[in-house]
Amino acid sequence: MPIATGLKKKLSIAACKVSGGTISVDGSKTAFDVMINPAGYKRQLSIDYNKKKTLGQANAEPKFSAVCPENLTLENLVLDGTGVVEQATYRSVKEMIDGLLKVIYNYDGKQHEPNYVRLLWGTFIFFGRAESISIDYTMFKPSGEPLRAKVSLGFTGWMSSEESSLRANQSSPDLSHLVEVAMGDTLPLLCNRIYNDSSYYREVARINNLTNFRNLEPGQVLRFPPLV
Repeated sequence: MPIATGLKKKLSIAACKVSGGTISVDGSKTAFDVMINPAGYKRQLSIDYNKKKTLGQANAEPKFSAVCPENLTLENLVLDGTGVVEQATYRSVKEMIDGLLKVIYNYDGKQHEPNYVRLLWGTFIFFGRAESISIDYTMFKPSGEPLRAKVSLGFTGWMSSEESSLRANQSSPDLSHLVEVAMGDTLPLLCNRIYNDSSYYREVARINNLTNFRNLEPGQVLRFPPLV
C-alpha cells in the first residue's frame, strides 16, 4: 500500500497526439503544471436536437440528433511572479503564460493546428482542445512587467469517430440515407420513418426521379437527403 505523503497533486495540462482514432500524451512536449490549483471547474454537457419546422407549423417537437462533445471551463488560474508562491520551472509571469500557450494555443508545426491536450488533476481527466483563453493581468512592476495574472480557459472535448458514431443517432434526419424498398413500403411511409414527417415524399420523389412514386418496387434503392 502506497504511503500518503500529504502532497497535493497539481493540475497538469499536456499536449497530445491523435493517431488511428486514439489520443495519447505526446511525451516529446513539455507539460504545463499550474502554480495554484483552481478552486473548481465547470463541465457542460449538451444534446443536439433537430427543431426544423414545416411550413405553417407554429411549433416543432425537438427530435434527438446527437450527443455533443463535453465542454470544460477553468476560471481564475493564478500565475504569480512575486515570489510568494514557490516554483522552479518559470522565472516570470510572461514565461508562465508562454509555457501555457505553447501547450494549448500555439500551432503544432506538423499538424498546422493547435494541440489536443489532456488535463489531469488527481482522478479527473479530460481530453480536448482549447476553445477560449482569457488573461487578466492584475499586478505589475514599475517597469510595466506583469507580476500576477488570472487565466480563464475553455475547452471542448475530444471524441473519436467511433465514439461519435456510437453517441450519434445514426437514423437522424440530418444524415443522408440509402434505403432499399421492401414489400409494402410507400414513399410517405418511408419519409415518416426517416424524417418523422410523411409530407417530404414529393421532394424525395423529385430527387430520385420517380415518375410513379405510388408503385415502389421491392429492392429499389432510394436516397433520402438530410434536412437543411
